[in-house]
Amino acid sequence: MTKPATVEDKIRIEEEIPWHERDKPATLFEFLNGTCDKFGDQPALSFQLLSDPKAPAETLTWNELRAKVVQAANMFRSLGIGERDKVAFLLPNTNETVFTLLGGAVAGIVSPINPLLDPKQIAAILRTSGAKVLVTLRSFPRTNIAQLAAEAVSEAPNVETILEIDLNRYLSPPKSWIVPFLRPKSRFSHSARILDFNKLLASQNDRDLDFEDSREDRTATLFHTGGTTGIPKLAQHRNSGIFYNGWCGKTAVIDESETVICPLPLFHVFAAYPVLMTCMATGSHVVFPTPAGYRGDGVFENFWKLVERWKITSMITVPRAVAELMQRPPDADVSTLNMALCGSAPLPKELFHRFERATGVRILEGYGLTEVTCLVSLNPFAGERKIGSVGIPFPYTDVRILECDADGTILKECGRDEVGEICVSNPGVIPGGTYVDPDKNKGLFADGSWLRTGDLGKLDEDGYLWITGRAKDMIIRGGHNVDPAIIEEALAGHESVAFVGAIGQPDAVQGEVPCAYTELVAGANTSSAELHEFARAKIRDKLAMPEYVEVVDELPKTAVMKVFKPDLRKLAIRRIYNERLEAEGLDARVSKVIEDPKRGLVAQVTGTTEASEKPVGSVLGEYATPWERAD
Repeated sequence: MTKPATVEDKIRIEEEIPWHERDKPATLFEFLNGTCDKFGDQPALSFQLLSDPKAPAETLTWNELRAKVVQAANMFRSLGIGERDKVAFLLPNTNETVFTLLGGAVAGIVSPINPLLDPKQIAAILRTSGAKVLVTLRSFPRTNIAQLAAEAVSEAPNVETILEIDLNRYLSPPKSWIVPFLRPKSRFSHSARILDFNKLLASQNDRDLDFEDSREDRTATLFHTGGTTGIPKLAQHRNSGIFYNGWCGKTAVIDESETVICPLPLFHVFAAYPVLMTCMATGSHVVFPTPAGYRGDGVFENFWKLVERWKITSMITVPRAVAELMQRPPDADVSTLNMALCGSAPLPKELFHRFERATGVRILEGYGLTEVTCLVSLNPFAGERKIGSVGIPFPYTDVRILECDADGTILKECGRDEVGEICVSNPGVIPGGTYVDPDKNKGLFADGSWLRTGDLGKLDEDGYLWITGRAKDMIIRGGHNVDPAIIEEALAGHESVAFVGAIGQPDAVQGEVPCAYTELVAGANTSSAELHEFARAKIRDKLAMPEYVEVVDELPKTAVMKVFKPDLRKLAIRRIYNERLEAEGLDARVSKVIEDPKRGLVAQVTGTTEASEKPVGSVLGEYATPWERAD
């Protein structure tokens, strides 16, 4: 099938045959078996514990991966996991993480959990999912995941069994000899039994499932969403939506010849579906470098050498990682690299061009979200790539730009280039049943079918989707969701603070970082520095820690005394841009920030001349918010 290059190609594919009539597997295990029938002896999965390009690595073929998935599914069934029961995992990337993700979804329902969350949030997810089994790490130097798991399970009595994975098996002497003496201790106790993951796995039949593989299109995974505070929401994903992601990747992007490097975590849908399921659909090879991926020691420093080692053809990335990589131009042979897929947040134009100049590869920006089982749109591999857009919707994905009331009743359908809420219908959307908690689904769907993403955007004349802002206030720090409420609640605890507004301020590396504006109680006297230190003592998640705190005379507010955040975003953009222009020795300044109905927030710059316009554009082009010369 020719890769779609235009909206017309997308429509042609849809008209060839309806989605429900396409030949596709009924179960995840059938999906994997089909891959093994065609590509069984080809490499499927590689993992290396250390970032050194010469470090030992473990590679499995598709047949070998199938055997491990069979063992994992049988192991979970032996522990009492039926197809409606939940297996949770609190893990970084390892080969065992893949076994758990796939085996857990074959045996029952798998619930990945982000190890960056607070222990109480992890416990809340475990209780909400009702997980009987938790797969996590055995205590290991330089990671606290085992300790997080113990603390969380102490507050989640539904967890009956903990399966521990020992990363020491990936090390060689003398390092492997030292680890037992350096293992951190845990001070938390619980009633769950603790078993060795790999020992129990090895005792299982690896030829076929010990149980009947249900052909129902059932819920197979629960992925949490909702940021770093409160109780994250659990989104349900069915087999059909998971397969759809793999089909989209195969149809639009990847083929069997690819070797993909994915330094993103498997507890996130991006790595789990568009990457892993696409590789399964095509029989291609995926490489996971270090447990922490991009956050791993030495990964950025060694990234280009890893591309050379594995002869990588496609890389998976996010804007923050691109910014970091551009601090380290390629120092290895990257001639095999022909594609870079980028998601999670808007990519500044200057960063796009800098990457292309450094590597000879153009980035394909895309859009997806947990609630639709990930994929929505992508700039076409074979067609026009519009910088700043997130491309054209995948075949069988219907995107509408709407204005709705709180209940989801459609008030207006927006025209071309008109901004409204992005609403999506595709095989990954479960109308009325996206979240486990029924109350969370109220008002979530436009006209009962199109999922309301909470993102603001537009469709242009060519059918390309553009994201112009977020209806939700979530701050996306380098792809990590930060709920502003955690900052606001912390600062509101100071006796001198009356009101707080937390937003994301522009950042050239991470897209945006948290900042906070405060209004003091009448007669109170405190400093921004004091409030910053106060917040540091209250906020446990360092990614939610505001980079900047300012005391203002009065915060902008609505008629019902809610802080009006659009004005705060304008303040932050003006401050950040002017600080950067001054630091670069440029006389230009942002005089004001306007809200354009088509482009969202736009910085208007005065003091530019014909000679200075290019350097100003080079500096401000590193940020996602566009700029223009003021009249």
